[in-house]
Amino acid sequence: MLFHVILTTHCNLQCKYCYGKSCDDIGTEFGEFRIDYSLPKEINYPFEWLRDFCMKDPDCVLTFYGGEPTLCADKIRLIMDNVPAKHFLIQTNGLLLDKLEPEYTNRLHTILVSIDGDKELTDYYRGTGVYRKVTENVKRIRRNGFKGEIIARMTVMEETDIFKQVTWLLNNDECPFSSVHWQLDAGFWKNDFAQRPFEKWVKESYNPGVKRLVRYWVDYMEKCGRVLRLYPFLGVTQSLLHGEKSLLRCGSGWINYSILTDGNIAPCPIMGGMKDFYLGHIRTAHPLKLEKILVSKPCSQCRILSECGGRCLYANITKQWNEQQYALVCDTVQNLIEALKSELPRVRSLIGKGRIKLSDFDYLKYNGCEIIP
Repeated sequence: MLFHVILTTHCNLQCKYCYGKSCDDIGTEFGEFRIDYSLPKEINYPFEWLRDFCMKDPDCVLTFYGGEPTLCADKIRLIMDNVPAKHFLIQTNGLLLDKLEPEYTNRLHTILVSIDGDKELTDYYRGTGVYRKVTENVKRIRRNGFKGEIIARMTVMEETDIFKQVTWLLNNDECPFSSVHWQLDAGFWKNDFAQRPFEKWVKESYNPGVKRLVRYWVDYMEKCGRVLRLYPFLGVTQSLLHGEKSLLRCGSGWINYSILTDGNIAPCPIMGGMKDFYLGHIRTAHPLKLEKILVSKPCSQCRILSECGGRCLYANITKQWNEQQYALVCDTVQNLIEALKSELPRVRSLIGKGRIKLSDFDYLKYNGCEIIP
């Protein structure tokens, strides 16, 4: 099993799509869910509880998460020194990675670093100087011996040209990334849809850009004999090649859970405080016997559910956007899957010719990439 360990709800940034929109949603009706507003801001349970919980699962994988987890670097060190996890991962904004010693960063299996593309776009979304500090830290941990995977994790809104920004992350001379994932900022906030040209952007920019990016991805396989680790393409294509059906591809609610700052277990890291969905507490629960929480309507009735898996458990449950608004998000998923299917014969041909291998599509599943953007 995999678990996001939420170390803190504090963050050292005020990004437009997170802090800014949360301020806009203050006072918004959240529905009939019971919300616990008394969750501690930082982890407040004895690390021995986490150790004992993790020891019940020989394949336990822990991802440090926040807020910004590196604000609790002392807790990261304590857990890595005392909890017997199979792998440790971290999802971070990257600003404080230089504060964590190489003996710890080099033990991480995967580092997911939030960066939205080039300097102009990243600093626009996240704040002046963020791009420079993040890329400096990424280069520093590589120099200090980190051999694992670093995934550029983008948040995507209307200012993003998806083709331009993804290819820039892959190919720039300053700090190229070999792995990229992106997540649409869509369906998470109640009030933002009316303030955005989301429909126009999806139809005129994002969907055409994804199709172009899929062609680029397969052209690169053909030309260079290498499968670029673009996670929205990697995960879906692997399933298509194996003919496998998928549950929610991020794993939330069925194989990838979240441990909140008070030790309660939630299906998803952004469902902290949603008491109706708590699945136990690490002091008493067994990691291999947790209840499964699966997506319901409209995802459960969708014709491409077995390929998509359901885009987002939180969005499916809370329904912050109405049915017509969220249908635009579903259109982006259908566009992505259809674009990948259209290139599948070429991918199979490249495998058959030995240009690439089926194993080139392997990755650590449920590693923090939602796969479906």
